[in-house]
Amino acid sequence: MENVLEPDGPHIARRMTDIGPFQVMDLLARARELEAQGRSIIHMEIGEPDFTSPAPIMAAAQQALQDNLTHYTPALGLPALREAIAKHYRSSYGVNVSAERIVVTPGASGALLLAMGVLLNPGEQVLMADPGYPCNRHFARFVEAEAVAVPVGAETGYQLTAEHISNAWSPQTQAALLASPSNPTGTLLEHEELAAIYEAVNSRGGRLLVDEIYHGLIYEGDSSTALTISDDIFVINSFSKYFSMTGWRLGWLVVPEAYLREVEKLAQNLFIAAPTLAQHAALAAFEPETLAILEQRREEFHRRRDYLLPELRALGFDIPVTPQGAFYIYADCSKFTDNSQSFADDLLENAGVAVTPGADFGNYLPERYLRFAYTTSMGNLQEGVQRLERFLRG
Repeated sequence: MENVLEPDGPHIARRMTDIGPFQVMDLLARARELEAQGRSIIHMEIGEPDFTSPAPIMAAAQQALQDNLTHYTPALGLPALREAIAKHYRSSYGVNVSAERIVVTPGASGALLLAMGVLLNPGEQVLMADPGYPCNRHFARFVEAEAVAVPVGAETGYQLTAEHISNAWSPQTQAALLASPSNPTGTLLEHEELAAIYEAVNSRGGRLLVDEIYHGLIYEGDSSTALTISDDIFVINSFSKYFSMTGWRLGWLVVPEAYLREVEKLAQNLFIAAPTLAQHAALAAFEPETLAILEQRREEFHRRRDYLLPELRALGFDIPVTPQGAFYIYADCSKFTDNSQSFADDLLENAGVAVTPGADFGNYLPERYLRFAYTTSMGNLQEGVQRLERFLRG
């Protein structure tokens, strides 16, 4: 039958009504427009390391090109890379994870899509924290499931607790998704609370997913992986943040053994395999030379946090919880405005400082919050603070 357009425009799937734009990208586009007009903009909006990929990773990619390594890998990933990730878990966390359970994916986004596609039927629910990474709820919607956003505040470090899980669980709930460190708050879940959450989920017959994509960028607190608690947890990680490989679009998913074949089938059909060149490049990510570079960068992010956090507090932003990881500060700006979206627009247009409003991260008091990303040089952060001070005092 011929496809006929609707009288008032193209036919668009109903799910798209519930999938909003990633607003920070719109803000970035406006910032780029202003820069094209000659304006100086301090970028504290994007969650992307300002460092380039380490030289050993670049060299490994160049070598792979010279060796013509451009064909598909197996759907679960390059065997040597899966082994390298398994070795990373042994050396960094003291936990044995079989390489067979590691699935290499097109970014952490690919890992999340696989996990939700395998676990959730239409109409079933996954619990997640609000505020949280905006795309997570849209992955659930894409598979016709429902993301249940559970409001969390400073009193729990903006993290879910076992009590939250117990109170929010319903007959339709199949899973819970955590993030430690989290985006946008940079806070961690302590091991005891994570274990309690696992018990709360597992006792109800559900599955626990833990986003660990900011592991490696932890400055104090518990840095152990959720896999020290149980093999029956889906763990998501990425080469984007700690390894500074955002544009390579490479991540991984640690899968409980019982689900591995189903994840493999879905990966085969959704994307065949993760990018081959990126996988060969990532083989160098765990080399001692690379890890030494990454540790220097972690220390630099730590230094930036320790500069920016007290400066923002001194300006009047309320930040009751010190972020222990990632590269974000989630700041209450209600002293200055009752609309963080318009406030962020004003900061961009009139102060030349780009930050992300809370509306990108959920529905729990988004008008009160801004996210500052310290993914720019110390000099830029200092200039940004000066611009903020002039704007707020002016």
